[in-house]
Amino acid sequence: MEQKNDGSLAQVRHVVLVLSGKGGVGKSTITTELALALRHSGKKVGILDVDLCGPSIPRMLSVGRPEVHQCDSGWVPVYTDAQKSLALMSIGFLMEDPDEAVVWRGPKKTALIGQFVSDVAWGELDVLLVDTPPGTSDEHLAVLENLKKHKVDGAVLVTTPQAVSTGDVRREITFCKKTGVRILGIVENMSGFVCPHCSECSNIFSKGGGEELAKLTGSVFLGSVPLDPLLSASLEEGKDFIETFPDSATFSAISRISQTLVQSLESD
Repeated sequence: MEQKNDGSLAQVRHVVLVLSGKGGVGKSTITTELALALRHSGKKVGILDVDLCGPSIPRMLSVGRPEVHQCDSGWVPVYTDAQKSLALMSIGFLMEDPDEAVVWRGPKKTALIGQFVSDVAWGELDVLLVDTPPGTSDEHLAVLENLKKHKVDGAVLVTTPQAVSTGDVRREITFCKKTGVRILGIVENMSGFVCPHCSECSNIFSKGGGEELAKLTGSVFLGSVPLDPLLSASLEEGKDFIETFPDSATFSAISRISQTLVQSLESD
């Protein structure tokens, strides 16, 4: 394992960015589901939620807005379980009012991200997933510059089947190439609708955009994930997303994707 300094990421084996070319493609949902699938396969996982526009992961994992404490080595992440196998740190935890983040100017955001990325005491983790803001902005660069002082294994790009979304992801691919970030693969989200009654999957949108994009850009297609009303309902009704997840149609798709991702990370 590479250890460039004794910082907060020194005991983190792999760091993976989750990127999307635009908002609304389910990037935070995929990040959360990947983390749960990795944890299910016995990994110790962390999520660093740097999406200033709307940190939604705390709600999915039912942690609300806890008091965040500091220790000698930085902010202590919030654990979703007694075994401490899933750690979460969200930028939303550090704000008096999470809605205020949207109106900050660039330099203030960049300074906060820089401090935030470097100052979380993760301890030992197999994989740290970083949920980034959508698009290719200064915030992305701030995240990258701070993480690169340690180590970034690569990025997973999230798209939906429609051509307009895949066009946005092309810009994300260009961004990765320019900044020297390895593309670990593309995930196509919302690639069908799972009927809650009969479990049949119907395609609502056009099909195969993610796969086509992967071919065009020479990237790995990690797989597609359906829209799953069971999981949407668990969030809306305040049920336990973590408990519902293994019974969902999404679980097998995400599990396969997470296994492919781990193989790719460990073959380096």
